[in-house]
Amino acid sequence: MEVIYIAIAAFFGGAVAALLGYLEKSKPFDVKKFLASMVRSIFAAAGFAAAFNYAEAITAISFITAFLGGSGVDVLGNRISGAMAARAPSK
Repeated sequence: MEVIYIAIAAFFGGAVAALLGYLEKSKPFDVKKFLASMVRSIFAAAGFAAAFNYAEAITAISFITAFLGGSGVDVLGNRISGAMAARAPSK
């Protein structure tokens, strides 16, 4: 049951990072980009749940790690997709 809480913490970490990213910019809200961030958050949640499935003890530090890791996965994925879009030849 604790592993589910780890997955939720990682998912919310990615969701918070996505929301803060949109609040930081003056551009209008883009649903397509937000959904991409949510998909990355789901992958982060699954990855952290699988990793912490083998942990002997899950503590408060584990939840903080999952939250920060989930946000890191979203930020890193956003940077990678932005870099790929910048290097793509324009039509």
